[in-house]
Amino acid sequence: MPVPLLPEDLTPAALTALVAARHPCARVTAVRVDDVREVTNTHVPITLEYAAPVGLPSTMFVKMVPRDPARRRQVAQTDMGRREVRFYDELAPQLAFRVPTVFGAAYDPADGSFVLCMEDLAATGCTVSDGTVGVPADGAATALTELAGLHARYEPPARRAGEVPWVPTPTRGSPYAVTMLADALDRHPDRLSPDFRAIAAIYVAHSDALQDVWHGDHDTVIHGDPHIGNLFDDHGRVGFLDWGIIHVGSAMRDVSYFLTMGMDPPERRAHERDLLAHYLDARRALGASEWSFADAWAERIAAGVARFRDPRWTGRR
Repeated sequence: MPVPLLPEDLTPAALTALVAARHPCARVTAVRVDDVREVTNTHVPITLEYAAPVGLPSTMFVKMVPRDPARRRQVAQTDMGRREVRFYDELAPQLAFRVPTVFGAAYDPADGSFVLCMEDLAATGCTVSDGTVGVPADGAATALTELAGLHARYEPPARRAGEVPWVPTPTRGSPYAVTMLADALDRHPDRLSPDFRAIAAIYVAHSDALQDVWHGDHDTVIHGDPHIGNLFDDHGRVGFLDWGIIHVGSAMRDVSYFLTMGMDPPERRAHERDLLAHYLDARRALGASEWSFADAWAERIAAGVARFRDPRWTGRR
């Protein structure tokens, strides 16, 4: 069956096919689309009915490609669909992260379309911040321990080649990010602060050089975008969403992004040095390469410029 492209393609037959690999006895008899939200991709909360109880939830969160064909092609160029489907299929079961449960997934290499049928986080008591509430210091410490686990595991190049050869190592900046920033500067300059406009202009003009900063002696598999919108709270534990730009890069890119874009500024300023030291201790205990606090702090500051990539988060410092 083709990968569903539009919310109206989420028929009982399509949902049955999507969950069949993990739940072969499941048969979906009815699907109701409860909402359609357009962000980077299309987000579709749905309600399902089954022919018989099979242990699957009655609500799911479906993530699929944009409805607009031009946007769909643009997203396909980022390869995020393939990466996210493979992350949940192959890598997530091996890691300690709290990530959404995935009940079904599909990817079409012909056009880059994909679909993920995921846990309805609201139904399981989790919350996603609207950007006004950040991760507290104790939750950040646990999250950094889990990031250290990912980073330490895949720091050895031979292990990456053997276990996750599909995770790419970009050598230059993302054309998608540059295009997004240039468009924001051109169309919405009044919505951006002067500091943001200045930094964004530097990124657009020198994205290749900035990308070089994020590769060095501590490259590993990283989430790549752990800002507050890609995090959720599971009763005090931080969960990680949106693994579509997972790639090989500097471990500090994840750490700096998380600290700067996931925590409230006063909380971060009060605890970031202790949290960085905690992260370094966690990776050291797992046998990762040695990293002095002074060197890590310098790279944390350099990697912090990455937060200016996304104009949705101009208010966070």
